[in-house]
Amino acid sequence: MMAGSLALFVVFLAAWEWGPALTGIPPFIIPPASQVWNSFLRMLANDQLMYHTAITAFQVVIGFILGMILGMVVGFILGMSPTAEFILSPYILALQIAPKVAFAPLFVIWFGYTVYPKILVAVLIVFFPVMINVLGAVRAIDPDIVRLAKSFNASRTQVFWKIEFPASLPPFFAGLRIAATLAVIGVVVGEIVGGNTGLGYLLTYGEGSGNTAMVFVTIIMLTIIGILLYGAIVMIENRVLHWLPGRMRPA
Repeated sequence: MMAGSLALFVVFLAAWEWGPALTGIPPFIIPPASQVWNSFLRMLANDQLMYHTAITAFQVVIGFILGMILGMVVGFILGMSPTAEFILSPYILALQIAPKVAFAPLFVIWFGYTVYPKILVAVLIVFFPVMINVLGAVRAIDPDIVRLAKSFNASRTQVFWKIEFPASLPPFFAGLRIAATLAVIGVVVGEIVGGNTGLGYLLTYGEGSGNTAMVFVTIIMLTIIGILLYGAIVMIENRVLHWLPGRMRPA
């Protein structure tokens, strides 16, 4: 399996290196892989690439963690309280329908060119898939199981920790997988709208200067951040949900 992936990667690099020239695509449209690599080395030396990457990665992780916690808490509250769901669902639905990236300019007006607009956009984007998955998992629990536990004098806290929380974990991690990729989008949008640091800033700078290779390098670094976060979620999921059939097989 690994050999097949490596072979496909080599074919991809070869097509990227020689494909544009063979098809007549100019380098300022799709630069060859060697040009992108040279741009990567130049950005390491002159453009503080790793500094900007670290800033974006930090904001992604913080936004992801805060959005995860908020989504999990709200999901459990709405799932366990039909009254709370009835009262809050119209407002949550309205917030969900509104394009989350459209809030980035508003956050910049409120908080200025700081880390807060980027993190808040990431929190909004991460919140919804986590909340919806947790809410759906709690709703799907068989009420007979809950009644059976209560018939054995189980407290509300015991019902939550022994039944509702374990049942929500598989959908919760499924939501985290989706949210891991969306968090990167949220931070980058915030950096593009109002930022002077981070990969979003380099992306805007490369686009403004017509440096396509620089844009490609920035996109690759953003992709790496997303892959690392997604891989971390998968590793944690495999450890936490090791009791599920086939959990330790490659996802």
